[in-house]
Amino acid sequence: MNNKQCRLLLLTTFFPAMVVGAGGQKLAVRGFEPVHSQRERELERRLIAVPNSSRSEAEHKVLTAEPHMAGSLADRRTAEYMLQQFRSYGLDAAIEQFDVLLSEPREVKLDLLAPVKFAGPTPEFVRGDPASKDSRIATGFNAYSASGDVSGEVIFANRGLPSDYEHLRAMSISVAGKIVMVRRGNSEAFRGVKAKVAEQNRAAGLIIYSDPDDNGYHAGDTYPKGPWQPPLGVQRGTLLYEFLYPGDPTTPDGPSIPGTPRIEAARSNLLPRIPVLPLSYADAKHILENLGGQVAPRPWQGGLPITYHLGPGPSKVRLRIHMDNTIKPIWVVVARISGAVSPNEIIVLGNHRDAWTYGGIDPGSGTVAMLEMARSLGELMHGGWRPRRSIWICSWDAEEQGMIGSTEWAEKHAAELGDHAVAYLNLDVAVAGADYKFYAAAVPSLKEFMREVAAEVPDPRGGSILARAQDEQRKQLRLTVASGSPLAESLSEVAIDEQKIDIENLGSGTDYVAFLDHLGVSSTDFGFGDEYGAYHSIFDNHRYVKEFGDPGFKYQVAAAQYYGVLSLRLADADLLPFDYEMYAREIEGYLDHVRHELVLLGRADQLDCGPAEAAARRMAEIGRDIREKYEGAVSKGAEPPDLERVNRTLAKAERAFLLPQGLSGRPWYKHAVFAPGIYSADAAMPLPGVQEGINENNFEEAARQMKALTAAIDRVAQQLSFLR
Repeated sequence: MNNKQCRLLLLTTFFPAMVVGAGGQKLAVRGFEPVHSQRERELERRLIAVPNSSRSEAEHKVLTAEPHMAGSLADRRTAEYMLQQFRSYGLDAAIEQFDVLLSEPREVKLDLLAPVKFAGPTPEFVRGDPASKDSRIATGFNAYSASGDVSGEVIFANRGLPSDYEHLRAMSISVAGKIVMVRRGNSEAFRGVKAKVAEQNRAAGLIIYSDPDDNGYHAGDTYPKGPWQPPLGVQRGTLLYEFLYPGDPTTPDGPSIPGTPRIEAARSNLLPRIPVLPLSYADAKHILENLGGQVAPRPWQGGLPITYHLGPGPSKVRLRIHMDNTIKPIWVVVARISGAVSPNEIIVLGNHRDAWTYGGIDPGSGTVAMLEMARSLGELMHGGWRPRRSIWICSWDAEEQGMIGSTEWAEKHAAELGDHAVAYLNLDVAVAGADYKFYAAAVPSLKEFMREVAAEVPDPRGGSILARAQDEQRKQLRLTVASGSPLAESLSEVAIDEQKIDIENLGSGTDYVAFLDHLGVSSTDFGFGDEYGAYHSIFDNHRYVKEFGDPGFKYQVAAAQYYGVLSLRLADADLLPFDYEMYAREIEGYLDHVRHELVLLGRADQLDCGPAEAAARRMAEIGRDIREKYEGAVSKGAEPPDLERVNRTLAKAERAFLLPQGLSGRPWYKHAVFAPGIYSADAAMPLPGVQEGINENNFEEAARQMKALTAAIDRVAQQLSFLR
């Protein structure tokens, strides 16, 4: 998982009229005929009753018993455990193997040569945590770093973004041949971008350290006293250039299976060419406190008790990084439940189980929730239930190294998914941090659906997940308004108690990427929590989760319940709950943002948004018409005779957003409306082709991309128009 602990609080609006009628009786479920609604609610009640905290804790202890990096024997044991559990629930399950390029360290050394001596990196350690003495754990490293032995003066480059290097150049500081040191950050660019930008600026090597201002002692008590990153914590992570394409870098043109051409790793454009090292803030202090040169700008000053300088020198370091990049097997475990009415319509669910170390939070909390969800579906099957549609439950591998398992599997099954997938529902981290803020992300057509389900599932602290989240958000908004913060000025002119806050857009950093961005399968993601201090370190273990991440394992139960109801409703709905009017309205909003940006840049005459806006309006009208037509009929119990064709069209409409040639410069990404931004961490970049053209001041390319976007919106509208 890449930087997923940085989620913003995503909250939703409570819709009591959709839950309880005037007499206290629950109303019909959207998308279900009245005669089926009562049965659906009974199934949901039974499903919600199955997951329990004691079983969740026991499963978590098994899954996090040993470090299990992708491709290791321990990783294979987790795959076999998942297979055994799925089968014990009565599910048909099997393992699919892929042979992929994985990255492990052979040597990771850091020497501070001047003006004082220091040898590192210091092993991760806190007193009393047995993980500190586990010799099975690899030293903190960045996967796919180049191997090398380089020495040089150090230059501090803040977050390592292009603008930071521009600032250094403006101060006549060149990083060429130097060792660049940058802060990891919480919501800045993905670490692979930092590596690529450093390489483009001809740095000899890169150190990415965790600053206490981000998630160390400035956030609160550090582990083991509290949940925040201790001084010797090291944040591992991949450097694979996922913003170009994820997956095995040696099979860029297809899945890593026999028969697919494989290129040499040296020819891949996904791998850095300079050595890169992650570092704790305790070790980073030795280097930073000995830097001279100009004082770093005020926004660049971090949380260490020193004044940050830019260098170069007198701190001089030697990096010795030797990586072992080898083709190894990974294992995807898939459990299948065949649909009774429409078996060729498939709901795909997924969570990865590989981890940099033990995977307590990431991904163990999500793996436990998925297991409990699968067990719940198994219990319903034992009671005679069969879903209308098929459900496939996938345990991914090698997500941490670059979403490799899900990408290779999706590419292998691309034709079947393109024809039959209804949606992909992702769960990575179920619980991250002790604030338990509910977050969710989805394609716009499923955002209302995510809200509806959140309003039905209980929150462990009382009320529904949605009601609890909304209460917390309203409380925060009232405090913000009372404080006179500028945020208050940006709020809409709607009373706080009535405000609707969007489910987020899907960006990157986890396993929905291949489904949405490459195959055009409508996707969702969710979880509880926000930042936490054990991210990708040895401290992300069972003890940490038990003491700080999810004491009582209550929110892993809530995640299992929410995941289960999401799956159940999509699998059993008479009419799939896709809202393409909402989708079109959001596209209109993105286009309005582009218009505003062009005005601010003084380039309003450089790009014509009109045709795309007209296409979005047409799509909204068609989406409204078909929603009213079919939802109205189903809610009255009058099932349309062509309902199967309607559902098939609704499910496949997302595919029409795909660009045949993909995005400029990264053709693997094919979605015209959404892609991860290159310099925006894992956040989504709406209208990526257009936006990247504007960002690069290439308005000819922006115009071409606007034309392609307009055509994509027209394709969706045309496909939906046959249902009018």
